Amino acid sequence: MTISQIQFIRDRLRRLGARPAHEQRILRLWAQAKPQNSGRRPLESFMPTALRDDLPYLTNELNGLLRLQSAHPAEDGSVRWLLALQDGQTVETVGLPRDGLCVSSQVGCAVGCVFCMTGREGLIRQVGSAEIVAQVAFARLHRPVKKVVFMGMGEPAHNLDNVMEAIDVLGTVGNIAHKSLVFSTVGDPRVFERLPTGLVKPALAVSLHTTRADLRAQLLPRAPKMSPEELVEAAEIYARQTGYPIQYQWTLLEGVNDSEEELEGIVRLLKGKYALMNMIPYNAIDDLPFKRPSWERAAEIARSLHRRGILTKLRNSAGQDVEGGCGQLRARHFLGNKPLDMAVPKITTAPKMTMLKVTVSPKNSTP
Repeated sequence: MTISQIQFIRDRLRRLGARPAHEQRILRLWAQAKPQNSGRRPLESFMPTALRDDLPYLTNELNGLLRLQSAHPAEDGSVRWLLALQDGQTVETVGLPRDGLCVSSQVGCAVGCVFCMTGREGLIRQVGSAEIVAQVAFARLHRPVKKVVFMGMGEPAHNLDNVMEAIDVLGTVGNIAHKSLVFSTVGDPRVFERLPTGLVKPALAVSLHTTRADLRAQLLPRAPKMSPEELVEAAEIYARQTGYPIQYQWTLLEGVNDSEEELEGIVRLLKGKYALMNMIPYNAIDDLPFKRPSWERAAEIARSLHRRGILTKLRNSAGQDVEGGCGQLRARHFLGNKPLDMAVPKITTAPKMTMLKVTVSPKNSTP
């Protein structure tokens, strides 16, 4: 039986006579990338013989859940790893500055965001909960990991059981604070039903990208049909339950969602909410027509939102100098330098109703 899921590991350990303390110890040392013989006490003094004899084989299987395909360090201190799973499929894992790690929850993605390389190939398969934790264990062999964000390949809401199982391990024996586990989603009713029931309640990031339902349907064509207003309402309830502000994600696309009308929409939706807006200039992909606005324009957007009472952070996507946008490493590994053969729908950016324009203060204003 494959051990791609945490429950399969637990079942195997129990068949070998593991008690809960043994089970938690083995998962803890694995998730923290420590040898199974760590500690002062010899294993034979407290571990059943059958379990102890199986440990070397289990360790080899856990280490074999993924292997390094290629590594791409960037000037900003991040590193993007292309990791091969046991069946030959690959996922991307990103070591972020300040001890963060971005993990993948699917091979491919079914949402089909038109500006995302991962979404172009559709969903290939789910990543098992053990394969998710293995990404953390792998990264910890190379650098400290104190925060894990589920913002890599895939939509975590579409692999909810595996993601929740991985979060449970990372937030208990994995030595990651609950608020430092960030579940990212385009919005799915199941997320708002399941996350509050878990033992570990992660922080929540919602990929918003626009305040217009019609434009959102174009940018995220297969996302659940929740309007921006419904998303914010459901997310606000979770924020108040957990005490963690919602991190709204907004990929800035020049001429698409960087207008004054959109800024007014953000203020309308988020004013007074327990929220943080992350503005992320688009990580350009040669084969797609979208562009990132100038850094000056992006900074002005962030300042403008600050002035109107929306806590906003302007972030730069990690790995810009290695063309490391989500899905790019995987695509280039399989396609080489061949262009992608894909149709990109025309985006209609004109709003259906007239909205008030906001007068923006000069650029040298203090946020």
